[in-house]
Amino acid sequence: MLGAIGLDEVQESVYRALVALGAADVADLAARVGLGESDTERAVRRLEQQGLAAQSSARPGRWVAAPPGVALGALLTQQRHELEQAELAAAVLTEEYRAQATEPSAHDLVEVVTGASAVAQRFLQLQLGASHEVCALVTGRPTVVTGPDNDAEEQAAGRGVRYRVVAERDVLSLPNGMVEMAAALRRDEQVRIVDRVPTKLVVVDGQLAMVPLTSRTSEPAAVVVHASGLLASLTGLFESVWAQALPLRLGEDDLVTEAGPAAPDGTDLEILSLLLSGLTDASVAKQLDLGLRTVQRRVKGLMEMAGVTTRLQLGWHAYEREWVAR
Repeated sequence: MLGAIGLDEVQESVYRALVALGAADVADLAARVGLGESDTERAVRRLEQQGLAAQSSARPGRWVAAPPGVALGALLTQQRHELEQAELAAAVLTEEYRAQATEPSAHDLVEVVTGASAVAQRFLQLQLGASHEVCALVTGRPTVVTGPDNDAEEQAAGRGVRYRVVAERDVLSLPNGMVEMAAALRRDEQVRIVDRVPTKLVVVDGQLAMVPLTSRTSEPAAVVVHASGLLASLTGLFESVWAQALPLRLGEDDLVTEAGPAAPDGTDLEILSLLLSGLTDASVAKQLDLGLRTVQRRVKGLMEMAGVTTRLQLGWHAYEREWVAR
C-alpha cells in the first residue's frame, strides 16, 4: 500500500512492525517480520534515509518509528510535488507535439509495426493509454493479438475506461472463448456477437486505431492510424458492425448467452412517444409517474438497444423500426 511513496514490501513490513512495537532492535524486527537480520537492517537503514525510523538515543542498537502522520505526510507531499512536475512536463510536451502535428504529412498519419512482440507491445500500449473508451472487433482466427489484453483491460476499467467489443461467433468456440467473454462481461464491458467481422480492429478514444496488415511473409505486422479521414472511416466501420450485432448476456452460473433482437417494452414506447412529441425528461417522468433517473436510464437503454449514440439518431431509428409508428 505504501509503494506509491517509494517503499517496497520489505520496507513497508519492517516499518509496520516498528510502529506496532514502538521500539525494537534488528533481531526483534527480523523475528517479527520473518526476515534475516541482514535484510532487516538494510530495510531499517532505508527507512532511516526516508525519515521513517531513527536510532534510539537512550538505548543504542534499538530503533524507533517516526510518527506516521508526520513522516508519511512529508513523503506524500513530496510525491504530490513530483507528480505535479511530471504533469506539467507532460502538458508542455503535449503542446509541443500538437504544434508539430498541426499539419502532419501523409506518412505521419500511419505507423507500421512489424514483428510479433512489437505488435503485441503496441497493442498493450494503446489500451494502457486509453482515457475513456476502447472499441474492438475480434475475429475467431487467433494470431499475435486475439483480443483486448485481460490485465490491460482490468487496469483500464479501473480508471473508468468503457469497452465495446464485437466478436465473431467463432470466438465462442475457441478453447478459452467462453471464459474470456464471461470475464469481459463481469468487468461490465459491452460485448456483442456477429457471424463475421470484416477485420480485426481496435479504436482508442477516437484518436488512434490499430488494424493488422496482411503479409506474404510469416512475420506479423499491423498499422496504427492517427487522427485522419482514414481513422474516421475505421471508426464508422466499427459503429456499423456494432449496430448490427447482438448483445451477449451473463446469466446464472456465469453462463454466457446471446440475446435475441432487442425490442422496447410498453413503458419504453410511452417514453419514446412523449420525447418525440417534444417533452423534456422531467416532463415525461411527471406524466408517467416515474423517477427522472428511471426515464434517463431507459432512454440510455433504448440508445444501446438501437446501437446509436445520440437522441436524434434514436428518433430516426424508432420510426425506422416502427417502434412509434402509431
